[in-house]
Amino acid sequence: MENTLLMRRDTSFALNFLIYIQNVYLNQNPDKKDFKFPYLSIRMPFKEDFELRYIELWNDVSQKISGDNGSRDLKIFYKEKELFYQHLFEDNRDSQTKFNEVYKSFQVWWDSFAGRFSVERSIDETTHNLYLDLANFLKESGVEPKKPLKISLIYDECLLVNPDVSSYFAVLPTKDFYIKYKELVPKLGGCFY
Repeated sequence: MENTLLMRRDTSFALNFLIYIQNVYLNQNPDKKDFKFPYLSIRMPFKEDFELRYIELWNDVSQKISGDNGSRDLKIFYKEKELFYQHLFEDNRDSQTKFNEVYKSFQVWWDSFAGRFSVERSIDETTHNLYLDLANFLKESGVEPKKPLKISLIYDECLLVNPDVSSYFAVLPTKDFYIKYKELVPKLGGCFY
C-alpha cells in the first residue's frame, strides 16, 4: 500500500476569533489568577447563557468550515460577523460598541506578523514530522485515506468546547504540537474511520 495521505492545514479566522472571545470571557472571572491572551480591562457584556451559546456557535462554525477550502471561513468572519455578536453578546448600543472593539482588536492582531503568520509558522517543522508519523500509522493500520485530512489550527486551547476530531477534520491548538505530540498521531488516526 503506497502513501496516499494528503494533509491540509489552515488557520481559521472564525475559530481563532472564537478562541479570542473565549479568553476575554474567561479573563472576566474575578477569581482568575492565570489570564489568557488577550487580557482586556473592560468588562464585556456577554449573554447570561454564554457558555451554552458558545458551544452551539463553535459546533455550527466548525461544521460549516470542516470541508471548506477557506472561502466559507472568511465569509463567516467578514460578512457574517454579526453572528458572533448576536449569539454571544447582550443586544444594546454599548454592547455593540464593545463587540466592535474586540472584533477590531482581533483583526489587527490576526493580520499582523505576530498573529496568523506566527501561528502558522510555529509548527512548520513539526507538521512535516506529523505527516510522516501519521502516514506510517495509517500504513501500519491498513487504512487508506479517501480524501485529504484538514487540520485547522487555533492559537490557544479551546476550554469551553471539546473540539473532537471528526471525519477528515481536526481542530488543534498549536500547543498540542509540542506538549501532546505523542497523542496527536492516534488522535488524528481517528479521523480516517
